[in-house]
Amino acid sequence: MESSTTTLRKTPLHAVHREMGAKMVPFGGWEMPVEYAGLINEHMAVRRAAGLFDVSHMGELEVRGPGALAFLQRVTSNDVAKLKDGQAQYSALPNDSGAPLDDVIVYRRGPERFMLVVNAGNVEKDFGWLRSRGPEGCEVSDQSDAWALIALQGPLAQAILQPVTGIDLPSIAYYHFAEGDVDGHPAIVARTGYTGEDGFEIFVAPDHAEALWRRLIEAGREKGVQPAGLGARDTLRLEARMCLYGNDMDETTSLVEAGLGWIVSLDEAKGDFPGRAVLEAQKKDGPPRKLVGFEVTGRGIARHGYTVFLDGEPAGPVTSGSYAPYLQKNIGLCYLPAARAAAGTAVEIDVRGRNVPARVVPTPFYKRSKQ
Repeated sequence: MESSTTTLRKTPLHAVHREMGAKMVPFGGWEMPVEYAGLINEHMAVRRAAGLFDVSHMGELEVRGPGALAFLQRVTSNDVAKLKDGQAQYSALPNDSGAPLDDVIVYRRGPERFMLVVNAGNVEKDFGWLRSRGPEGCEVSDQSDAWALIALQGPLAQAILQPVTGIDLPSIAYYHFAEGDVDGHPAIVARTGYTGEDGFEIFVAPDHAEALWRRLIEAGREKGVQPAGLGARDTLRLEARMCLYGNDMDETTSLVEAGLGWIVSLDEAKGDFPGRAVLEAQKKDGPPRKLVGFEVTGRGIARHGYTVFLDGEPAGPVTSGSYAPYLQKNIGLCYLPAARAAAGTAVEIDVRGRNVPARVVPTPFYKRSKQ
């Protein structure tokens, strides 16, 4: 936790959050809203209608020039060559051990222009690391201050956003994006998100963020839209089994161990990248351990950092854990030896000095029904 709010950065929406009664907390060097009307209300609004999130703390790095594609192929885990203009891709920046320095989304804005959205606390690290990898025929720049980012998530997201933009939203497929006007200003609208629901992430200039936020709240008022904070964002992504960098994965956990082997391309055309040999071996032979989902069968919530026991022996910490408002269960993630990671495996979790039973279950815990 940061020592003083005076050192924390503020997003362009900071004043609106204060005005709307948000509870503010330090997060990744920023002062961010953790909740407004209450975490459970906000969580359920996203599952049933829509929620509006300020994610302007995320970083945006641009890779631009004739050598951009070749450079990104050398530094990311996924196959960037498969992207067409207007398409996005979940990926990672792996180190030599096949562990992520960060998980990222790569957006192809043109044949020689790519944008990487990176985690708030990793912007400096990622930028420095990319620069250190010797980009040739391209320039890597930090464009984070040029963008505010608003996420509108939930089954009614499209119905709320469409009257505010001339972009044809139904034509944007999942993990695709379009550039055009939103509320009369240039924007990038991506069908991406971190909640397990349909929805959009809208990149706009910082000086237009507040007007757009208010417009979306107004446009969605009758449809039940609610502003939502980091608390609901965390429980929503956990129900959908989306990893949180720094909790469920970091520079000590391989992408295959974290269940992210699907963003590791071993195609010959992809070429070499950091950790490729390690990841190739783990995809072939299996990793030594796996990130698994569990459901608490006793009484208690398994929080991040609580110790997991397997056959009475400590197996490691809970990486993410919470009450799941939509499922009405206590769930979490942890690493277990691969040989003991099957669904049904019994574990115990030390919840404040009391060993509480839990069992490994298939993930994602929640999957939305596609209409």
